Amino acid sequence: MKLGIIGLPQSGKTTIYNALTRGNTPTTASAGRIEIHNAVVDVPDPRVTKLSGMFNPKKTIYAKVTYADIAGLEAGSAKSGISGQLLNQLNQMDGLILVVRGFTDDNVMHPNGSINPMRDAENMLTELLLNDLIAVERKLEKLIDERKKGGTDKTLNARQTELFEKLHKTLSDNKPLRSMEFTNDEHRELSSFGLLTRKPILTVFNMGEGQSAPDADGKLDHPSVTLMGKLEMEIAQLNAEDAAVFMEEYGIKELSLSRMINLSYELLQVQTFFTVGEDEVRAWTTKRGATAQESAGEIHTDLSRGFVRAEVVAYEDLISLGSMNEAKAKGKFRLEGKEYPVKDGDIMHVRSSL
Repeated sequence: MKLGIIGLPQSGKTTIYNALTRGNTPTTASAGRIEIHNAVVDVPDPRVTKLSGMFNPKKTIYAKVTYADIAGLEAGSAKSGISGQLLNQLNQMDGLILVVRGFTDDNVMHPNGSINPMRDAENMLTELLLNDLIAVERKLEKLIDERKKGGTDKTLNARQTELFEKLHKTLSDNKPLRSMEFTNDEHRELSSFGLLTRKPILTVFNMGEGQSAPDADGKLDHPSVTLMGKLEMEIAQLNAEDAAVFMEEYGIKELSLSRMINLSYELLQVQTFFTVGEDEVRAWTTKRGATAQESAGEIHTDLSRGFVRAEVVAYEDLISLGSMNEAKAKGKFRLEGKEYPVKDGDIMHVRSSL
């Protein structure tokens, strides 16, 4: 799972990135070169902690999400299309996090001259939409040229023309492509086109201390979260003991970063299943609705290819009964086939012929 952090200059993208990753590395763009910094973050999940306490393994591994701090996206970039280098980076992301400035700072000039979070959010979302509209129009023009010249696969041309005309209508209606439903074949068809509004997006309003969240109800078609980036970065860079004292002093019960990480996880429409044992307790991610065989492939491709059966017990059943033996005795431990739809919280052991 990889999420790209984007936003206007001076919006606090790197502050949010550092808060999420407990880092202090700035991201800059110079001489036309786009610099990308990546960091992997554990997804907070008390279930992993509980299972680790039960099995006392040698290793405990949480699910992961990767954040990429991406420099280079500015207002007006869609007029001629986002640069190929930047578009290539954005296309590698599973989702996007749009950081919008809400904090005031006389020493940090806003590129638009004033602080207006909803204006900036709407403008940047429009940039992404316009980029897709340009790309779709170029593709339709290319399809027309191919038909005129002949010698192309007429069936493929007709199929792509129909698909891209649907995309064009949605974008022309000022709607992002993530509002559309696609077949699996259409998803595969579009996977190489770098259409940014197909990607799930989370808007982060980066506010100053004491500032209230902007009113985004009904104004965005996707989730948003508000946090005080600078304060959360400072807390994240403290050791656990000092952070606890700081949070108590300021009356902070929970860092918004934890909610943001979980929202990132939700954004990508994935779920968690677990493997447990004396050697390792581990959280794995799989897409919602994935089968047992597909989920086995997240552990290792050989487990998917040689899949025979999955031994499954629900997390709630195991915790309430207290042990795997008790779960078996109570009939909560079961064998499932390759088409079994894995559920969030399933604890699974895969039997494989390989």
